[in-house]
This record gives sequence, structure tokens and C-alpha cells, in this order.
Amino acid sequence: MSVDSLFIKDFPKEERPRERFIHQGPKSLSNQELLAILLRTGSKSESVLQLSQRLLKHFNGLRMLTDASLDELTQLKGIGTAKAIQILAAVELGRRIANLAYHDRYVIRSPEDGAKYVMEDMRFLTQEHFVCLYLNTKNQVLHRQTIFIGSLNASIVHPREIFREAFRRSAASIICLHNHPSGDPTPSREDIEVTKRLVESGKILGIEILDHIIIGDKRYVSMKEKGYL
Repeated sequence: MSVDSLFIKDFPKEERPRERFIHQGPKSLSNQELLAILLRTGSKSESVLQLSQRLLKHFNGLRMLTDASLDELTQLKGIGTAKAIQILAAVELGRRIANLAYHDRYVIRSPEDGAKYVMEDMRFLTQEHFVCLYLNTKNQVLHRQTIFIGSLNASIVHPREIFREAFRRSAASIICLHNHPSGDPTPSREDIEVTKRLVESGKILGIEILDHIIIGDKRYVSMKEKGYL
């Protein structure tokens, strides 16, 4: 019996596409397996892996599949309207992501730019949120991540969590931000200690901490401008 003729339930649990996706990441899966996850089910006579293989074979791979219409997909046995829409929706999302232009990304040229980027989201928060902006070499924002929620503390804000995301995003630099629920952005002793710790870690790892900005109510303080970086 070939691998493709097996049903998902016939695979050892750790070898099933979804489990491998979770434990090894999406890059470990073939196009057929990724498509199988998207389709979810086959039929009584055909496994979802067989259906995925047949679909790819019919369209000679992913390139022609991306140009398939709803009618073309639903003409294939085992592909109903719901499955066809799932495929086309995934293709469209991929197309939109691919078409994201760098000039559409927010560029941070100053502490004011960084503060503006988060001010309206962060100034009314009732708890402290520690947020990182991951930038490329052109200081464009690649990703925004809330690292933790709670009182700022050097033992809680661990560099490992901050720089792990930087490596995942291939970021060139990082801007850290956190809010003061009181509305007063004056740096505390903990703010200064955390900033120095992160800057030193960045020097070791080769990823620069450009700034640590404290957000108040329509006010902010740049630790870089204050000379703490």
C-alpha cells in the first residue's frame, strides 16, 4: 500500500500533517500535505491526501492552481463548493500578502514616529503592556508584538522573549515601548534598568535596540533622547 493511498487515521499520530505542522512547522510539509490540511477531509473511497495529490496533478502544480476558477475546481470529483471556496480564499490571501509593498509599511524615523504608531492603542490601557516593534534595515515596521502584560520588572522582561521574535522576523533592529497607566511617562528606576539590560543584550546578539519609548496620555518619553541608550 502506497503512502498516498493511506487515510490520515492510518498514519502514526506524530506523522499526521496537522501534528507535524504543530511540532515541526509548515515548512516541513509538502504542497500536498498543506493542501490536505486546507481541505480537511476526503471521501469514503479517497483519502484527503489522495484528493490533494489529484488536485495538484490536474492543475500541474500550484502555479496553475492559483489561477483556477470556482467552476473549474467544483468540476473535480470530491471538490464541492465549500472546499473550492476554501482553496480560493487561501490563494487570495497568499496573493495579497505577496503584493504587500514595502512602501505600505510604516517607517519610523524618530521617537515621535514610534510613539504615534501606538499612542491611540496604548494610552488608555489600565495595565502596563510591553510592546516591541521589529524593523528592517530601512526602519520599516515588519511586525508588532505584545511581549507581556503587567508591571515592568527586569525579571519579567526577559531578553530571550524579545530577541526570539526578532530572529523569527529577520529584524535588523527593535523599538521597545510600554505604557504607564497613570498617564505620566516619566521613567522609573525599573524602566532604566530594563532598558540598559536590553541594550546590552542587543549588542551581544547583533540586533540594535533603537529606543525604549514610554507612553503616557498623549505624552511620551524616549529613553534614547534621555541618554539611557
